Parts: sequence; structure tokens; C-alpha cells
Amino acid sequence: MAIGWLTVLRMVPWAEVISNAPKVADGAKKLWNAVSKKSPAQEAPDESTDLPLATDAQAIATLQMRLATMESATVDLHNQMLASSELIKILADQNTQLIKRMEVNRIRVVWLAGATVVFGIIAVLSLILAVAR
Repeated sequence: MAIGWLTVLRMVPWAEVISNAPKVADGAKKLWNAVSKKSPAQEAPDESTDLPLATDAQAIATLQMRLATMESATVDLHNQMLASSELIKILADQNTQLIKRMEVNRIRVVWLAGATVVFGIIAVLSLILAVAR
């Protein structure tokens, strides 16, 4: 069983995997940095409990500030989503390449097994004919 895995591992296009590794690592680092610098709770304090009723101008200013904060957070989330999507696409492309190579190798192994069986039968028949003479 281990010999089969060693054969598969030898047939992996390691040059392509290694050449794509920096791209994947950079994408992962960018994604991690974008996600990790955000604190989990970035909620604005509830000002309605601490302050007396605000005037209309103060309420509008507060709402505008909160809206700007939410727009900024939305842009950050969108950028993180794009980075995640790019990283997932790169990983999916690598996975597709590996699967294609494994399928080609599987077909080769089937052909080699068939050829080995045919040559084995020929060898056995030749041995039987040689002993019969």
C-alpha cells in the first residue's frame, strides 16, 4: 500500500506545486492579515443610554458617523471576500491539475498491469512449451 502512495507522490507535478506555493502563501498571508487586524467586536457604544435626548442636528451627525463606519466595514469585508475568492480559485486550479495528473497515472497503471498480465501469460506458456519438449 505504501509503495502505491510513493508512486503517486513521485508522479505529482511538484515543480508546478512549488512554483504556485508562493502565490498561495501570499494570498493566505494577505487574507490572514486582513482578518486578524479586525477586532471581533467593533460595535459603537450605545449612546442613547448615556446621553440625554439629542437635538436633530446631533442625531443626524451621529447617524452619519455610524453610516460612514458601516460603509468602511462593508468595503473591508468586500476586499476580504475578493482575497478569499482569489485564494480559493488558485487552490482549486492546483487541485484540478493534481487530479488530472492522477487520472493520467491511473490509466497508465491500468495499461501497465494489462501488459504485465499479457507478458506473464506469454512467459508461462513459453515455459510450459519449453518443458514439454
